[in-house]
Amino acid sequence: MSDSIAIHLNGEERSFSASNLTDLIAELGLEQRMIAIELNLEVVPKSQYGETALKAGDRIELVHMIGGG
Repeated sequence: MSDSIAIHLNGEERSFSASNLTDLIAELGLEQRMIAIELNLEVVPKSQYGETALKAGDRIELVHMIGGG
């Protein structure tokens, strides 16, 4: 497993061991199909989560949709 890196997640600096967005979602315990992610002011398509590498200082805005009725 790689060393942890500090990123800004929803305005808060946090450390993660994730190397890409798919790993980050798993580390957060969230479901990928219910997520929207903006990385450094650009929306990332779900199809690119696994190939989008994270680096120290990245700014991520993550929205988790919750169904209800």
